[in-house]
Amino acid sequence: MAVTRESAIGAATPRRDSEPKVRGTTKYAGDLAVPGLLHARLLLSHDAHALINSIDTTAARELPGVVAVLTADDLPIVATGTARSREPLAREEIVYAGQPIAIVVAETEAQAADALELIEVDLELVEAVLDLEGAAQPGSALARLRASGEDEGSDVADAHATVSADASGPDEELSDNVLGTVRVANGHVDDTLAGSEVVVRGRFQTPWIYQGYLEPQTATAWFDVEGELVISTSTQAAFATRDEIVELFGLSADRVRVRAAPLGGGFGGKLLIVEPLVAGAALALRRPVRLTLTRSEDFAAANPAGAELLDVELGVDRDGQLTAIRARVLSDRGSTRDFGIESIAALLAAGPYRWQAHELTGYGVATNRVTFGAYRAPGAPQAAFAVESLIDELAERLGLDPLELRLRNVQVAGDRSAAGQEFTVFGARECLERLRDHPLWDRRGSLAPDEGIGVAIGWWPGGYQPAAAVCRLDVDGRLTIVTGAADMTGVETTFAAIAAEAFGVSTDRVRVVYADTSIAPFAGMSGGSKITYTVGRAVEMAAREARERLLDVAAEELEIAPEDLEIADGAVQPAGVPAKAIPLEDLASKVLAFGSPYPPVEGHGRVSPGQAPQAAAHLSHVRVDRDTGAVTVLGHVVAQDVGRALNPALVAGQMQGGAAQGLGWALLEELAYDEEGQPAAGSFVEYAMPTSGVVPPIETEIVEVPAPEGPYGAKGVGEAPVIGVAGAVANAIAAATGLRMRRLPMTPERVWRAAMGRTETFRPEGRGRGPSGEDAGSDA
Repeated sequence: MAVTRESAIGAATPRRDSEPKVRGTTKYAGDLAVPGLLHARLLLSHDAHALINSIDTTAARELPGVVAVLTADDLPIVATGTARSREPLAREEIVYAGQPIAIVVAETEAQAADALELIEVDLELVEAVLDLEGAAQPGSALARLRASGEDEGSDVADAHATVSADASGPDEELSDNVLGTVRVANGHVDDTLAGSEVVVRGRFQTPWIYQGYLEPQTATAWFDVEGELVISTSTQAAFATRDEIVELFGLSADRVRVRAAPLGGGFGGKLLIVEPLVAGAALALRRPVRLTLTRSEDFAAANPAGAELLDVELGVDRDGQLTAIRARVLSDRGSTRDFGIESIAALLAAGPYRWQAHELTGYGVATNRVTFGAYRAPGAPQAAFAVESLIDELAERLGLDPLELRLRNVQVAGDRSAAGQEFTVFGARECLERLRDHPLWDRRGSLAPDEGIGVAIGWWPGGYQPAAAVCRLDVDGRLTIVTGAADMTGVETTFAAIAAEAFGVSTDRVRVVYADTSIAPFAGMSGGSKITYTVGRAVEMAAREARERLLDVAAEELEIAPEDLEIADGAVQPAGVPAKAIPLEDLASKVLAFGSPYPPVEGHGRVSPGQAPQAAAHLSHVRVDRDTGAVTVLGHVVAQDVGRALNPALVAGQMQGGAAQGLGWALLEELAYDEEGQPAAGSFVEYAMPTSGVVPPIETEIVEVPAPEGPYGAKGVGEAPVIGVAGAVANAIAAATGLRMRRLPMTPERVWRAAMGRTETFRPEGRGRGPSGEDAGSDA
């Protein structure tokens, strides 16, 4: 009789890195001890747009302790282009406030900081382009006057999700600040909207958002005894970092090693910001160099999520079937030239719904702001805020339950996205059904006058990228998993569970090793909710292959067919016959012994899966103070399709964390700039983020619609929970007050001002048709 082993899949186990992080023993990128280490500090621009006439570093270089003051010409860069990584120090032109101009390298950080004050920069100020919509118009001033070479496309553009769209964009006159355009269209939108029972429209504005990780950007570069360049960094993408450093400085890939240190938070922001600088300084000086940004420098010079301006119009027929949508999305690229999110921003504007016709256009627009970056489902929270607000308005105009309207139109498996992606599996409907049956939704009719409950749903196409992993049996009878992924969400715990389940051992017999790029199997960027989905699947395949190899060895030893063997209690035995069991460590010793007839027990997993779309639906219960405009979130529920919850505790943590960040989008966070383009926030004193006093208990509803290509049916869970939160909060505010908010964050002042001008915002914009077909509203 076969032994029944408790499955590692579906067990709520603590993260392996919890204790060392709580005790403060985790070694982050800035904790690494390197002999002879030099410390770097950056001179950042105060101006948003200027031409550089000269940089005088004489006085700074003469300061005691200063080893070098490097400008763009001092870095041994061979690649061309105006991508940030290709121009880590401004060469001829300043294009955003906070742009690095020079790097001081000294024996101590204090000496480097003192030297910054002695650098003299002669600038010629030029007009800064700060208005997103104005920057796209013909005749606008240019955000960049001088370009150096052609920019190559960046892997970062596709690191989170991949979409297919017509990159030719719309045929219209635009300024040269528009760096990318896309158009996704099908059917006759004008005719379909004209025949709709109700049409609503709105303009929505979302701000720049700082990712808010605890650990600032940090990297250290040095040369090992063999002369190889080694970079230890708080990165989400070790291989992408190595590849860019190789190309940037004209190095050989086998002479560069990148180690992804434990991350103190990332959320899409830890990508090639400081690594080119430390690598360039180390190459120039042939000494170890570390650069750690201060918090104010991180606010000014990192890569926050860009602002967006969305104009959306959509319709519905009298039976509650959505008809057509038209969306125009302007995405602020800031000073980023090599990639943009306009394609995915346009696609996501359609929401997870079926449309008879759609016309979605996206524009990536250059301004004189910092380079933009990814932040947990880039482009998705903005899109969901817009489309979910308007879906609610359609329901109100038709007199329908807003959740029922969504259920009538939400996409299911077999449908296609606006870009043509077929949903082979999609759990959006199941998420909405879970909320429909939730007690909080039943309470919406019995609330106090100043309270409201809102619903919204968000979706994510799913990131994907090839991945590989290695599993080997060591002499102690334990498994070692080797991966090149960066662990920022507890995936070590998940990898151990996957390997344990596939091989047939307990998780305490599995160790996970994060190797550097010289020896690790390939892993893509840790982002886009794809590491568990891709690398996790590779781990599963590697462990299964290693199991097969071990059973082949045991079959020889026991003179029994491999299919008649099982692994139980740390040993291999004939099925149901523990008396003949051979411990794993004994088999491993035989395999690895001198003169062994057996090959090592190793497995190599290699995958390149398709996309697995994600969805998460939200209920938000708020109270609005009509005198001050303050919004208090009293309760929040998130129902998310996770494919298969490999570790429910970690999954729930991701859902709660995403929802909390979504409340920051909705009510608090805005990286504001003054009229000269300088950031108004330099610390968490000026930049509001969700705290325990703001975030209510967040209830999680785990929905499981297995993904065929994921490990044990799992799919990514990190992106989806943040997406629909702002839309749900906005709809809850509308349910409580009748106010339709169009701008994030929905601060007390903005809610109060909207209430004071309620004649403009109290009723939804758009038009409806009465029984005779006449317009029942204005087209304001």
